[in-house]
Amino acid sequence: MADESPLIRSLRAAVAAAPGDVPLRLHFAELLLAEGRHDEAVAEAAVALQHAPGDAAARALMVRAMGMPPAPAPVSEEPAAPAAPAEAAVPVAPAAPVESAPVPDEPAKSAPVPEEPAPSFDWDAAEQQVQDLVGPRFLDDPQADGAAGTAGDAAAWDVDAPGAVRLADVGGMDEVKERLEAAFLAPMRNPELRRLYGKSLRGGLLLYGPPGCGKTFIARAVAGELGANFLTVSLSDVLDMWIGASEKNIHDIFETARRQAPCVVFLDELDALGAKRSRTHHSGLRNVVNQLLTELDGIASGAGNEGVFVLAATNVPWDVDIALRRPGRLDRTLLVLPPDAAARESILRYHLRERPIEAVDLGKLVKATEDFSGADLAHVCETAAEAALLDSARTGSVRLITTKDLLGAAKQIKPSTEPWFAAARNVAMFANEGGLYDDLLAHLKRKRKL
Repeated sequence: MADESPLIRSLRAAVAAAPGDVPLRLHFAELLLAEGRHDEAVAEAAVALQHAPGDAAARALMVRAMGMPPAPAPVSEEPAAPAAPAEAAVPVAPAAPVESAPVPDEPAKSAPVPEEPAPSFDWDAAEQQVQDLVGPRFLDDPQADGAAGTAGDAAAWDVDAPGAVRLADVGGMDEVKERLEAAFLAPMRNPELRRLYGKSLRGGLLLYGPPGCGKTFIARAVAGELGANFLTVSLSDVLDMWIGASEKNIHDIFETARRQAPCVVFLDELDALGAKRSRTHHSGLRNVVNQLLTELDGIASGAGNEGVFVLAATNVPWDVDIALRRPGRLDRTLLVLPPDAAARESILRYHLRERPIEAVDLGKLVKATEDFSGADLAHVCETAAEAALLDSARTGSVRLITTKDLLGAAKQIKPSTEPWFAAARNVAMFANEGGLYDDLLAHLKRKRKL
């Protein structure tokens, strides 16, 4: 800016000292425009519009600065134009020389008139040119956009298409499969018999047991048996920092399931999502449980929950609010125990299928891993593979995984189900109101853990 005239420098300093003085800024912009500095004139006009959005002079200046040719007529001579005709009207003698002066200025005065119509001006293009200097003219409402996207878009929640997993893919666990067939699957597969016997499809199924024993896998297998979509819900999907948003998320999840019916809604870690309200000090969590109760009843929807099947899983069912387990809601309870011998063999085969093994005696390994969960069995295979890999790295020759490696890994690893049974034993013995945990009590007696 070293080549600026003293007047431009003085006005620039004056504008900086009084940024809210719109007339001063427009006068400064007019001088910039007269010198052919269009971009700076546009910037000054934009700032003036920011201070005075409805100022017609600022708009007209913006239009001329955006649309004038590179060599505009000097704007500073315009104030003299109205004076010349006024003087020509009073003295007759000097009228000729005075009128001859403004004749060339007349086109310059009338030229901007056809360029000023507001409807034809492209404000979007002007906004893009000054977007680094001035913010957007209109702000969108983020709350409105978020609400519309959540309520109207089913893709807001991840709904899995019917999977290929079936109960036949669950190794062993015949007792669990029989209970599922009798209490849940048979009535749904046979609508005629269901109507004959007056069997209602209301209610859901609660899977409980020690961690890592395949509750989620069984839920997916049930969805596969029904040919239904699968929607997983956890605490992180529901909780929100805004008041009322968590309850709305619960409602939107069930509305999505109703639109995507048949659909299995799987409530993972139900003890976190539906904890006992008597132990919950935060009102937001209590409201989440209340909304969940309402959605399970289908009260908010005129069509109810027809075609929506609710499954839930928890490791600590005694921490779940009792209202969630009353008839018509999660009224069927299924204990998922550690995999039996047949299931352990299937799980071990699965985790060893792509590893280099040699003459593995699965019978010995199955006996050595009693009470191991599915996650424990995967860890056994991983630990044995690590031992063989380390030997191969030390000797420089590849060694296959043997039965010795797997049995050694099984001795190192303690079943992760033992702490769970230690806690569940007290519940089964002293808090088995209404026979809720009769299955657990019978299992503990068979294992002689009472």
